[in-house]
Amino acid sequence: MSTQTELEVQYKVVVNHEEQYSIWFLERPNALGWNDAGKTGTKEECLAYIKEIWTDMRPLSLRRQMDEQKASNEQRITEKADGLSKRKRKQKA
Repeated sequence: MSTQTELEVQYKVVVNHEEQYSIWFLERPNALGWNDAGKTGTKEECLAYIKEIWTDMRPLSLRRQMDEQKASNEQRITEKADGLSKRKRKQKA
């Protein structure tokens, strides 16, 4: 039985529904909920790939929630500013 060195072991990059990344042994089936991200190679190559593409560590659901909250806050600010503008115009008239 031969043992593989660290450089010979092949990995794959996997991603879940929250766009979180990990590595998995190439020859093993993915864990439930994880899909191939399209990159295989040594551990170092796969980790370098993840470091390059996974720039926002927040889960997708949190990013979406924060984006919705930001949009809602911006809408309220715009509505408030519009209301102030209308009052100023009425006062001048």
